[in-house]
Amino acid sequence: MRFEFTEEEEMLRNQIRRLTREKIAPLSNAVAEEEESREIALQIIRLLGDRGFCGLYVPQEFGGAGISSVGICIVREELSKVSHLADVLYAELGLATYGITLKGRGEQKRTYLPRVAKGDLLGSFSLTEPDAGSDVAAIQTRAKKNGDSYILNGEKTFASVAGLADLYLLFAKTDPEKGRKGISAFLVEAGTKGAEISEMGMMAGGPEYTIRLDDCHLPLNSLVGEEGDGWDIAFGTLDVFRATVGAAMLGVAQAALEEAFDYARKRVAFGRPIGSFQAIQFKLADMATEIEASRWLIYRAAHLKDEGKLSRTIKYASMAKLFTTEMAWRVADEAVQIHGGSGVTKGVKVERLLREARLARIYEGTSEIQRLTIYRELERGF
Repeated sequence: MRFEFTEEEEMLRNQIRRLTREKIAPLSNAVAEEEESREIALQIIRLLGDRGFCGLYVPQEFGGAGISSVGICIVREELSKVSHLADVLYAELGLATYGITLKGRGEQKRTYLPRVAKGDLLGSFSLTEPDAGSDVAAIQTRAKKNGDSYILNGEKTFASVAGLADLYLLFAKTDPEKGRKGISAFLVEAGTKGAEISEMGMMAGGPEYTIRLDDCHLPLNSLVGEEGDGWDIAFGTLDVFRATVGAAMLGVAQAALEEAFDYARKRVAFGRPIGSFQAIQFKLADMATEIEASRWLIYRAAHLKDEGKLSRTIKYASMAKLFTTEMAWRVADEAVQIHGGSGVTKGVKVERLLREARLARIYEGTSEIQRLTIYRELERGF
């Protein structure tokens, strides 16, 4: 059993910490939440590509470092401490392109994966619809083959950073009669006629978009894998990234703890720092303990994934996502409580962290869906 990072993993963590502190934090602080731009997004993703962090999404034969769940978790944990936008950009790049690695044709891999490794691409993963969230099989977007193209019609919502992206991985039904087995995956490049992008607004510091497809014509080679592979691509991707959501929330929780700890040492009430009161000390001790428990649950799940122990990965990844996102919400909430009134003031870091933590209990499988997944895995045996 491993309880510590390897020397290589520790080096990776030090490198991403240095990059976030020296380069990414200043970029994120340079603009207000409402003014996130493609220019800033490109600078962030290129920084990550130049340092090799985007290569963790790409097999070595296409210019990457080889896919590493532990490595991706390390990067997301550190990014989320300083910038929700940077974490979302990094995660969406992987979500949008892992399907190419999983099921893509040789041409698709040669075209896109080297660009992913270099950080020369912004991506967006688009599965959710107005009436299809947790119930993925209920998606209504249709893709009909017509000669040398597919024609897509429908609407996607909560497409993170889609308005900044170069490439979308989008899911539609090619055979509605087959239910989930009739879902297919398509690569859609930004600017494609018939794909209209509109902003929904900011969500915890990251821009969300709607994609409306109105007789959107795509070439036949935009299909990833075969018709009907969409379900396997979507959930094969989410199986890889589920534990990394927990890692991102681990970073949020750690940041909230550090903010609360520093505030408790400085804020004076009744003639002394509030950190000297036992009630505050208990809160901080519980926060730190939950964070540490989450850390090893996450990295165990990631390690099992890298070891190829698929029979155990699904359960532990869902446990990691469930426990850590719920933990981050509790820790961020306590950090706000320690700050008192200032903790709910816009612009105060813990207020933003609380919003980020709340969001993670919903996306990429709600807490309720994770519990269902865990129970179903228990039915298979302990």
